[in-house]
Amino acid sequence: VQLVESGGGLVQPGGSLRLSCAASEFTFSNYDTSWYRQAPGKEREFVALITKGRGNTDYTDSVKGRFTISRDNVKNTVYLQMNSLKPEDAAVYFCHAFSALFGRDYWGKGTLVTVSS
Repeated sequence: VQLVESGGGLVQPGGSLRLSCAASEFTFSNYDTSWYRQAPGKEREFVALITKGRGNTDYTDSVKGRFTISRDNVKNTVYLQMNSLKPEDAAVYFCHAFSALFGRDYWGKGTLVTVSS
């Protein structure tokens, strides 16, 4: 089973990026899927969640109003649209999928986001 993140890169402050998380061998709509991030020298932190089924969303306070998590059930992909990026958003972003029902917990390898002028 693989989670593969993509879409990271270098962006200027105030810019936008869209991260993607693609899955093989399972269906995102059956899993709670989150984005986490880890900056150098810091612990990994929660960024955003989209729940299985209905797709309710939740965000850490620092990204509310700027980031949007979404899911495309046809493409079996979860996205993180990041707008108004700040230097403090720079980190490696990881995709995480969890199912208590199936007893499964998956992490991707991460994609690097750099915010700098």
